[in-house]
Amino acid sequence: MATPKKGRSASAQSKPGRSLALILIAIAALTGGMFASGHTTPRLGIDLAGGTSITLRAVPEAGNEAAINKTNMDTAVSIMERRVNGLGVSESEVQTQGRDNIVVNIPKGTNSEQARKQVGTTAKLYFRPVIATEVSGGGTAPSPSPTGSPSDQPSGKATDKPEATDKGSASPSASPSTQGRAVTDALKADATPSASASDKGKASPSPSATGGTAGDDASKLQEQYAKLDCANEKTRSTVGDGVKASAPTLACGQNSQGQWQKYILGPAEVDGTDVDKAQAVLNTQTGAGWTVTMDFTDGGAKKFADITGKLAQNQSPQNQFAIVLDGDVVSDPYVRQALTGGNAEISGNFNQQSAQELANMLSYGALPLTFKVDSMTTVTAALGGDQLNAGLIAGAIGLALVVIYLLAYYRGLSFIAILSLLVSAALTYTLMALLGPTIGFALNLPAVCGAIVAIGITADSFIVYFERVRDEIREGRTLRPAVERAWPRARRTILVSDFVSFLAAAVLFIVTVGKVQGFAFTLGLTTLLDVVVVFLFTKPLLTLMARRPFFANGHKWSGLDPKSLGAQPPLRRTRRPAVPVDPKEA
Repeated sequence: MATPKKGRSASAQSKPGRSLALILIAIAALTGGMFASGHTTPRLGIDLAGGTSITLRAVPEAGNEAAINKTNMDTAVSIMERRVNGLGVSESEVQTQGRDNIVVNIPKGTNSEQARKQVGTTAKLYFRPVIATEVSGGGTAPSPSPTGSPSDQPSGKATDKPEATDKGSASPSASPSTQGRAVTDALKADATPSASASDKGKASPSPSATGGTAGDDASKLQEQYAKLDCANEKTRSTVGDGVKASAPTLACGQNSQGQWQKYILGPAEVDGTDVDKAQAVLNTQTGAGWTVTMDFTDGGAKKFADITGKLAQNQSPQNQFAIVLDGDVVSDPYVRQALTGGNAEISGNFNQQSAQELANMLSYGALPLTFKVDSMTTVTAALGGDQLNAGLIAGAIGLALVVIYLLAYYRGLSFIAILSLLVSAALTYTLMALLGPTIGFALNLPAVCGAIVAIGITADSFIVYFERVRDEIREGRTLRPAVERAWPRARRTILVSDFVSFLAAAVLFIVTVGKVQGFAFTLGLTTLLDVVVVFLFTKPLLTLMARRPFFANGHKWSGLDPKSLGAQPPLRRTRRPAVPVDPKEA
């Protein structure tokens, strides 16, 4: 029997138990994590669970094709996520695919036509002055000062780039949407707000403050404001619908304590397209930390100077302007003087991420991008269930055929192959269940097809190794050295084959959009797992089985019977008879 070469004592042939223990520990850890997280089943995609899938294609303005870039697309995704959440749905997905596509997956129970209109239109960004605000459900909204007291407001700077400090003292990890959102109203050039706070912190707008509307319209707006409950998700999704930019409106937002506030906002004085550039900047000169700077177009600079000049003459909250995106107040800085330099700086308790988010939202109103709906697919839950059942049946049939083939051809060796398939299935299932909440992976029908194809790829790796071992036995070697000698050649073949499969899956994932990516992702994942299973389970298990008499002695049902394989007699060296040497000749 061949003995291992020097330096191979710690290899899989001498200590296969280590590899087997490692992969079993990994399975136990993944299974434990799956149950601990509460996600014991893979997350199903739209085509299986039911819902609406919308594919949007970005279309730039003529001559400005460079506008389609990662920053702009990521900003568009964040805006669309806000819109989808405004529909009151959960587990929705908005993600970029390819260079110029955005795919929106909305679960069942959502009006598909409403969803299409929400995500397929250009974002509406306005700067509106504040008329009145209060915490929804009663109470007083937080003061606009970062310290919670109007007297503690930081002083403005008499420069071309004055400071407009964001209201509220948000924690460093807070997003712009939670950093002291106040009620802000855009006033007409000839409108002067005259609202007084009630004992509960309410401020009632006068007819002139609502943009010079008729008394009846002003009263109606006040009645709607009194009844408005921004804590209700359905109410928030419809507030301000159909209101023109030139008219006063109601809006909702959150303060730094996470409470929903309701607002009366005046007519829009500055449009999002008036913002030429917005970016997050780390201000080290004044110690303000992360701030958001805005540069306006020539026309926007004049509008912004006019509105801030009017607001600076008022008391809180009517010295604030609201940045309203799709009817939602994302920030509400106050001003203490007219900002006439064509630019402004919003400071507050920002961190880099929250400042960048607000800058992206401000920039989106000026993006030269529109989105065209390329496709919209609606799948009912019943149809999705039928598709899933059909996919599972197809997978079961494919697995059964593979098992039958292994039993008929490899006999005892099929035991090792079947155990390896079960280990691969356990790893695949637990990873898919955990990847759902971790990276948002959803198992769609093409992904199921990828898992079915992977059965054949995994079985092929076992077959390559088994055939190499049988070739060694045909050459007259016993099983234990045959297992070790066959492994290097089988290993190279398996790695090359899996590399080609993984490369194809990676290319397919990169260049495709939509549901085909699910197929590519699953195929790539199972290909990687195939390498793990073959190296850490199949090979060590076969090494252990080679020590058992049933396999080592070549039982006829082991699949390694030398006689049935047509093995050659082992080569033996023979000694030539010694020839006597004449001493004289020597």
